[in-house]
Amino acid sequence: MVDRIQLLRNIGQFENVSPGQQTGLTKLTLIYAENGRGKTTLASILRSLGTNSPTPIIERHRLGAPHSPHVVIDVNGRSHTFQNGAWSAPLSDIAIFDDNFVAQNVCSGIEIETGHKQNLHELILGAQGVALNATLKTHVDEVEVHNRALKTKEAAIPAAERGTLTVDAFCALPVNVNIEAEVKAAERNLAAARAADAIKQQPSFQALELPAFDAAAINAVLQSDLPGLQADTTALVKRHLAKLGKGAEAWVGEGMQKIPAASAGETGEECPFCAQGLEHARIIPHYQAYFSEGYAALKQAITDHGKAVATAHDGEVQSAFERAVRLAIQTGDFWRKFTEVPVITVDTAEIARAWKASREPVLAILRAKLASPLEKMALTQEIVDDIAAYDAHRDVIAAISRTLSDSNAQISAVKEKAATANVVTLNAELTKLKMTLARHSPTIAPLCQAYLDEKSAKKATELLRDKARAALDQYRASIFTRYEAAINTYLGRFNAGFRLAGVSSQNHRGGSSCTYSVLINNVTVPLIADDGPSFKNSMSAGDRNTLALAFYFASLDQDLALAQKIVVIDDPMTSLDEHRSLATVQEMRTLAKRVKQVIVLSHSKPFLCQIWEGSDKDTRSALRIIRSGQSASSIDAWDVHQDCITEHDKRHAMIQHYITMGHSGKEREVAAALRHVLEAFLRVAYPAHFPPGKLLGHFHNECDQALTTSATILNQVDTVELRHLMDYANRFHHDTNPAYATATINDQELVDHATRTMKFARRA
Repeated sequence: MVDRIQLLRNIGQFENVSPGQQTGLTKLTLIYAENGRGKTTLASILRSLGTNSPTPIIERHRLGAPHSPHVVIDVNGRSHTFQNGAWSAPLSDIAIFDDNFVAQNVCSGIEIETGHKQNLHELILGAQGVALNATLKTHVDEVEVHNRALKTKEAAIPAAERGTLTVDAFCALPVNVNIEAEVKAAERNLAAARAADAIKQQPSFQALELPAFDAAAINAVLQSDLPGLQADTTALVKRHLAKLGKGAEAWVGEGMQKIPAASAGETGEECPFCAQGLEHARIIPHYQAYFSEGYAALKQAITDHGKAVATAHDGEVQSAFERAVRLAIQTGDFWRKFTEVPVITVDTAEIARAWKASREPVLAILRAKLASPLEKMALTQEIVDDIAAYDAHRDVIAAISRTLSDSNAQISAVKEKAATANVVTLNAELTKLKMTLARHSPTIAPLCQAYLDEKSAKKATELLRDKARAALDQYRASIFTRYEAAINTYLGRFNAGFRLAGVSSQNHRGGSSCTYSVLINNVTVPLIADDGPSFKNSMSAGDRNTLALAFYFASLDQDLALAQKIVVIDDPMTSLDEHRSLATVQEMRTLAKRVKQVIVLSHSKPFLCQIWEGSDKDTRSALRIIRSGQSASSIDAWDVHQDCITEHDKRHAMIQHYITMGHSGKEREVAAALRHVLEAFLRVAYPAHFPPGKLLGHFHNECDQALTTSATILNQVDTVELRHLMDYANRFHHDTNPAYATATINDQELVDHATRTMKFARRA
């Protein structure tokens, strides 16, 4: 409860006000002030305290004041200080009705805007509903934050990488552990489809082969001889041939072959060299045995084997091999664009060296064997090693050839696919694979994950939003119906000539708002209309203020913590018709019993007096805001009782005091008051015969005339008494005695007529 206003400095009309102890506030506090004295400033201060917003105070910074506003208010024994633009502690349990409430929740002048309907929506919801609505709005705002974040994170994913796919479709592309291989295969398939004609013409791999050196066969030839030849013959011939020197065996052997030709036509065999007879030559038979047909066959075998080796390993074969290698490399380069084929690495120069290192010694030893056919020979270890080195190259080439041969199956598949491939389809497949590759690349994957995480977070927030909306809708389904009934109840109590219908909530992008219609003469009037009846042209200022007051009281009814509320009402009678005043007063009195404290500010003394007279004497207090100096205001205690006494009551009290106490210096005022007391009494006692505007003398004449009829007004005694009292009172009335101000007053006479007048006014 607000206990006391300790300090008001540099705000509105309050320059430097420190109200005394007698200005404390109680459960019901009435504050009177003329317009412009500072009522609204006090309401704004309390609004600032209740909302913890400095704006209502800062806006009322006293004009010309060099320092900032400074306010100190005691609440529940604790000081709340506003200084340097902030409160030391807020006080949330304050509910204020003032022009600001009307402007925020009902209308601005005669216009109803979106903000009014949104604020009224929160007002109707009350603390519980506002909390539900705030929760919903928080989630709605969070969804918007997610949406903005999603747009940012979507923009971060390069459009070029996702092609025609939406961000969601792009991010949904699954992980493919073989993606790089599949992209490569797809690129080859597409390239093959585009090069279908070239593929059709391109041959597969041809076999690569190096001819072998059959060391065993060569050694067999080198070891061959004529095993049937006599040893002594062989020894003799060899000794002779040795004498002849190198090449002798071939020379002699060839000569032996020419003996038949040299002996043709002769009686005996002749030497092809000297043409002498050979019948006495002792070595000739040995030569014939040595150089027999077997010998010729042996030489031929040696010759044939040598030729075979020479042919198999001649230069053309080597060139053909090198060409085959180059062709294989070119073939590989072609097919590698369309399928996996091995990379061919062959050092033909090294092979040529190894080849030559084997070929030349082999041919040389075969030539040596041919020169000495019967001499057993063998490949040297060096030659064997060279052949082994060459064979190692052969093995490598054989392995390469097998690999190339194996690739021909893939090449056949490429040829088959290329012949029937659809370039458009293959291009689409490749594009999707590339997008999948990009989607899970080290650069793009984190961006997609951030987008997916944000999307997941948004989905979770949307679930919370939907739950919050369901809870709010469930709450609103009951609260708006109850609130409509409560408003109409208050409108009935305030004697309003209209009611509300269709009070309900609406959801829109900006949040939630309240809509309703006004029911006037059973005709529905909308809040807004382009033409025809509407709130704007069908509601008077009094109606709008009455509606605002009904909204306010109905909202208080929904407050579960109403008993703890400090209710501040600033000038509720503004624009209210007179017939609604009593109802408002009654609601104020009732409200004071339901809340922690009620503070009513008004410029209407009669209104405040009405509240005062019917309230609990032990819990009420009254203050007034008065002028201080030329342009400032101060706060003081207000004696409500004095302002509650009517002029009629004052006259009665003055006359009675004169009768009882005697001289008071107010004899002429007492004498002048007698006629007013008589008129006031008679207007109440005989309203039909003495209505306002009728003169007292005319009323007496009517009473006198009525004595002769059965419809008497006053009896004979009272009529005569009234005449006597009138005659005395008229002496002091300006309408009946121009010299009323100087008429002589006799104390005894005045006491007599005063006593008789009071007695006459008390008659039953």
